[in-house]
Amino acid sequence: MKQQYYAIVDLETTGGQAARDKIIEIAIVLHDGREIIDTYNSLVDPERYIPYGITQLTGITQDMVQGAPKFFEVARKVVEMTEGAIFVAHNVRFDYSFLREEFARLGYTFSRKNLCTVRLSRTAFPGLPSYSLGNLIRSLGIRVENRHRALDDALATAELLRRILAAEENERTAREMVNLGIRESLLPKNFSLEKIHALPESCGVYYFHGQKGDVVYVGKSINIKKRVAEHFADKSEKASKLQQYACDISYELTGSELIALLLESHEIKRLSPAINRAQRVRRFPYVVHTFENEGGYRCFEIAQVTAKTRSQYDIISEYPKLSHAKSHLSRIQASHELCPRLSGLQPGKGACFHYHLKQCHGACAGKEAPESYNERAGHACEQLSTVFGQDFFILDQGREPDEYSVVLVEDGSFRGFGYIAREAVNGRPEPLRDAIRPYPGNPETARIIQRFLSSGSGFKVVQC
Repeated sequence: MKQQYYAIVDLETTGGQAARDKIIEIAIVLHDGREIIDTYNSLVDPERYIPYGITQLTGITQDMVQGAPKFFEVARKVVEMTEGAIFVAHNVRFDYSFLREEFARLGYTFSRKNLCTVRLSRTAFPGLPSYSLGNLIRSLGIRVENRHRALDDALATAELLRRILAAEENERTAREMVNLGIRESLLPKNFSLEKIHALPESCGVYYFHGQKGDVVYVGKSINIKKRVAEHFADKSEKASKLQQYACDISYELTGSELIALLLESHEIKRLSPAINRAQRVRRFPYVVHTFENEGGYRCFEIAQVTAKTRSQYDIISEYPKLSHAKSHLSRIQASHELCPRLSGLQPGKGACFHYHLKQCHGACAGKEAPESYNERAGHACEQLSTVFGQDFFILDQGREPDEYSVVLVEDGSFRGFGYIAREAVNGRPEPLRDAIRPYPGNPETARIIQRFLSSGSGFKVVQC
């Protein structure tokens, strides 16, 4: 059996966010599971100010990093020492994300199998009040000279790993963690763990191919490697089909989760993969339309339309199935405290059943003024609508740090997406429009965009 090596890494940084902060010290301890093979340690010039709190914690001052190598000068050593080894750290997500970000700034994709000693320690030493490195050092009596210095913490983590791996059952647990929870026996014939580990940990769309190269499944994820691994660790019906029919995988990086969602939706409709069930529909024959009744109340109703009858309705949203339309309208009706009778969800005339239960304000019985009711109905209409009232671009993360992704909404619908260099964005719409590759819009893409816009921040909306 090939000798397994572990590259135990510890970093000191200017803060806790990999996309914003920088490394100020790095240490790597190469270990074979029983003893230390090699070590490396260096201060790193972050080319920025070290906050006072970080200096207090680590003892690393601005003067100490003055003249130290910049990250690009230590990058080759990091690659060489971690090549072919399992990347180990205490809270591995922190150290691994910082190195990935530093390498990304250099235009290099850093990808390693990794292992977290926090997770391993919880299995190996159950019942401890805390699994911080400091608490484990105290609990296990591990000697450390200078806490919060990279080499000393890396050596402490190496000793922690050695003690954990001394037990055979812990070694099996570590192997399972490194393998992302995948049982190799569940992998399709042409798949290997190495193929999965080689996948990017980035946002995009992935395609599983069948024996003849045809696409059998399309998916999206903000971390393609992690999501694909989950498919082969799962025991669901879908996972079983993938394990049976998938022979290869390809992917397209998008940078933006919004574009991943839009591209996934488009590709499923275009390719009709055998294992995908959702989003394959192309027709949306059921609609929610709105009208004002004789009492001046804004009402909603579900109807089935054709190309010839569409113009008869003031349509605000479209659906592939009647059940989808009813479900969506019911949720909106309830959340805005609208009358189910005026929402077309309860047939009949006069006061609705909900009014008698004091769950309706009484618009159906003339007990609530149209002005009050219509204000809520207007907000409900905005949430139901799959038609945009204005034209705009959405600028989001690109595939590279110096790039934006661009999504265009025009004439009430999604029109396409593309990418543009950040330096080319000058406040004018022409460069953004030139970057757009056309894609068809539909009610589903509208809902994807609406959900994204309401999800938070991190993107820009630019009016056309």
